[in-house]
Amino acid sequence: QVQLMESGGGLVQPGGSLRLSCAAKGSSVSINTMGWYRQAPGKQRELVAVITRWGDINSADFVKGRFTISRDNAKNTVYLQMNSLKPEDTAVYYCNLVGTSYWGQGTQVTVSS
Repeated sequence: QVQLMESGGGLVQPGGSLRLSCAAKGSSVSINTMGWYRQAPGKQRELVAVITRWGDINSADFVKGRFTISRDNAKNTVYLQMNSLKPEDTAVYYCNLVGTSYWGQGTQVTVSS
C-alpha cells in the first residue's frame, strides 16, 4: 500500500513562487519514478515533470526554465519548485508514482492578482 500526500499549494501573484512537496509512504517508493501532474478546470490532466530514482528528469515544455522537480530518496519526498508563475499555471497539482494507480489527493495552486 502506498500513500502520497501533497502540500505547499496556495494563492500567489503572477511572477511569484511556490514549492510543492509530495511525501510518499509505502514499500518500494524510493525505487520508483515519481511525477507531478496538473489539471486545470475543464481540461485534462497533464504531465508537468517526472524524475527517476537516479535524478533523470523529463519536463513539459511549458515549464522548462520555470519549474524544477527534485527528490530526496532518504525522505521519500519529491518536490516541485515553481518560479515565475503565470495565471495559466492555475490548477490542482497531483503527485503520482509513475506506472501505478497511486495518486495524491492534489493541492490547489492559484495564480492571480
